Amino acid sequence: MDRKAWVRKAIEALRDPGFREIQAYLDEEGEAFSKAELEATLKTLLAAGEIEEVKGRYRLKRKSGGQEAFERLFQRE
Repeated sequence: MDRKAWVRKAIEALRDPGFREIQAYLDEEGEAFSKAELEATLKTLLAAGEIEEVKGRYRLKRKSGGQEAFERLFQRE
């Protein structure tokens, strides 16, 4: 797995973790990330819209495909 996949896995497993909790999980799994690597990976995932940050806690971004499809179905032009 690449760095992004490891961080997504940690966030999914921990449910709303903070930075240190993610780092500890990755260390336990044998994937040692430096602080800079983890920060860069989190920024990349945030920019791509794959995760959300709320008050220093991270979570996977909720999928909104159903809502978007519903809105397109009844969109008036």
